[in-house]
Parts: sequence; C-alpha cells; structure tokens
Amino acid sequence: MSDIKFFNRWSAEGVTVVDAGLQKYMTLAPKIVPKTGARYAGNRFHKSHTFIVERLASKLMSSGHKGKKHFMSSGHNTGKKSKVLKVVENALAKAEIKLKQNPLTILVKAIENAAPREEVIAIEYGGARYPKAVDVAPQRRIDIALRYMVQGAYVKSFNKKMKIETALAEEIINAYGSSARSNAVAKKRDLERQAASSK
Repeated sequence: MSDIKFFNRWSAEGVTVVDAGLQKYMTLAPKIVPKTGARYAGNRFHKSHTFIVERLASKLMSSGHKGKKHFMSSGHNTGKKSKVLKVVENALAKAEIKLKQNPLTILVKAIENAAPREEVIAIEYGGARYPKAVDVAPQRRIDIALRYMVQGAYVKSFNKKMKIETALAEEIINAYGSSARSNAVAKKRDLERQAASSK
C-alpha cells in the first residue's frame, strides 16, 4: 500500500494523525486518483474510509453553500471532479514549495488545528431558547474544518484576481500554522469562545 502515491506524486508514508479523537475518522491510505465514486457508501461512517484529499475535493464541489442558501454560485465546480482534483493538486504543490514538507502532513495538521472541539446548540425550556455548549463529534469536526477551509478560500478568490489554487494553498498553510488569517481557525476560535460563554 505504501508504494502507491496520491496524484502519482506524493507518498503517505510517515504521515500520522496526532489528534487521538480524529485518528479513526481520517483515512490516509493514498489513491493515485482520489476519485472513488462513493464505493465506500453503505454505512453512516463511509466518509471515514474515504481518503482525506478526496474529502477536501468533494467539499470544493459545493463551495457556494453556506447554511441553507447559496451565498455564491459554486456552479463552476459542481460535478467537475477532475477539475477540482487539479485545483487540490496545485494547492498542495504550492503548500509543499512554501513549507518544504509532504503536503499530506500539512493538510492533516491544518485539519487538526481547524477542527472545533465544542460548539453551541439551542435548547428550549418552556418556550424560551437557551444556548448550550456541546462536544463536537469527531466526524463532524473534520467536516466543519474542511467546509470552513473551502469557504475561506472561495471568498478570497471569488470575483477576485487571486486564483482558487493560491487561495486554498494559503488557507491550508495558515491553518497549518494555527494563524487567525485562516478562515477555518478563526471560525473554530469563535465557536469555542461562544461555547465557553454558554457553559
């Protein structure tokens, strides 16, 4: 398995998930072309068995969704997985050049840094709604981190001169360094701050 390189460029050898909560939910088994066509579907945790780079690409395909509405059109990406995979490959290559490390290591660390541990839900008592802090499930932690990274990159590049590859590379690099310039890290801190004040 270790001799397979994803995008036929990078090996996953030596890359590990440090966050114990996410270890079972982040798959690092590389695929030459991360396009499995939902072959893992069939149980509710099928996403956990999907290569993490493919999950990032899948999120890019619905980058316009924010809540229940399309805050921008993601029509350019929808259904164009080969195009999106090229964007991801170029973004990872830029991150590798800047940080001189295996891009999978950079991506995994970025997700760990951007995955929120707590969030706020609303509970209702006698007609009044109260905020309550709850722990975030590991699967959801990864989903939220990927979603915010993609949305941050999309906001920087939509109708701007910056290309999506550059914006995504910057977002991953900033999340890797736990910088507040990363949309995902900023959102995580905001969520956890709200949760802390709702305890």
